[in-house]
Amino acid sequence: MEQKQITPYIAVFIGVLAVSTSAILVRLADAPSSIIANYRLLLAVLIMLPLVLIKYRHEMTMISKRDWLLSATSGVFLAFHFILWFESLNHTSVASSVVLVTTQPVWAFIGGYLFFKEKFTIGAVISLLIALTGSVIISWGDFQISGMALFGNFLALLGAIAVTGYLLFGQNVRQRLSLITYTFVVYGFSAITLIIYNLILNEPFFGYETDTWLYFFALAVIPTFFGHSLFNWAIKWISASTITMGILFEPVGASILAYFILDELVTWPQFLGGSIVIFGLILFIFSTSMKKQVKVIDDET
Repeated sequence: MEQKQITPYIAVFIGVLAVSTSAILVRLADAPSSIIANYRLLLAVLIMLPLVLIKYRHEMTMISKRDWLLSATSGVFLAFHFILWFESLNHTSVASSVVLVTTQPVWAFIGGYLFFKEKFTIGAVISLLIALTGSVIISWGDFQISGMALFGNFLALLGAIAVTGYLLFGQNVRQRLSLITYTFVVYGFSAITLIIYNLILNEPFFGYETDTWLYFFALAVIPTFFGHSLFNWAIKWISASTITMGILFEPVGASILAYFILDELVTWPQFLGGSIVIFGLILFIFSTSMKKQVKVIDDET
């Protein structure tokens, strides 16, 4: 019993380290952003294919037309999330890009309010305003350095909005499908979207150095299976809000790795703004978690 209480937290820690490598691997891969995204998802799908064929083949045949459509839409949003985020890393720092793409809860809040009429506490609204203030500080600091850095920050924010679309369209399907089947289907549609996108842009699919192919493979394995898969395993024993707070420290891990691997320094505006963003998002998670607990108590009484 004690082992279960300790192990999930270790899993989350390893998961945060794993997802922190994503931006670094993208920077190291010498290929167009859309090609990097393409191979990250395509290789992940190919790795999962044997397991799906052996163990989840029957579930694949039971998916409704509506769920196929929602999964396809979710996959398209995921594809553009990676395109936008990976491209942002060509224009701005790892620290700025990862912090800004981590503002996804802000856009999920806005999307939930606009499309699902979800209500949030004043505390949640204030905490998100704090997070947005941190984003402005980061962007202002980067603008002092380069206009292209500001453009990269804008792409990272668009990437955060795109991943929100991926989650909003996919969350309903996820309730009816197993994790493996859902991930395989959405990644599959995302990979198809990226293949079409790269064909339209006439981006080369081959001709890359061996090191770049290794980075493609590492992206498909480390952030995906040692990152998000561990988060999904740990959620059996610890709360989703705890895991989400753990993921918020991805910018910290990515910035440390960028310092040692890419010799990339963190500026004061990035440090200050990033700290404010993370603080605001932690407050938001606490606020929404407390609201859910109050709702459960009200329902029980």
